Amino acid sequence: MIKYMGTKKTDDGGVLYIFLINGLQKEVRESALKQYPGCYEALPAAAKARILANRAWMSKL
Repeated sequence: MIKYMGTKKTDDGGVLYIFLINGLQKEVRESALKQYPGCYEALPAAAKARILANRAWMSKL
């Protein structure tokens, strides 16, 4: 079971996505979402849109 709980800002300005995965709380960086199957799908539409915007911005660099 995977449940999205929210986000948390890091000291360096990054964003951690907080999930409950099988009853344990996990803080996952955007770049590590692929390592946790099902986490990206559990994100709300607003978070997915923010990730897509970040990826589009990074591709322009």
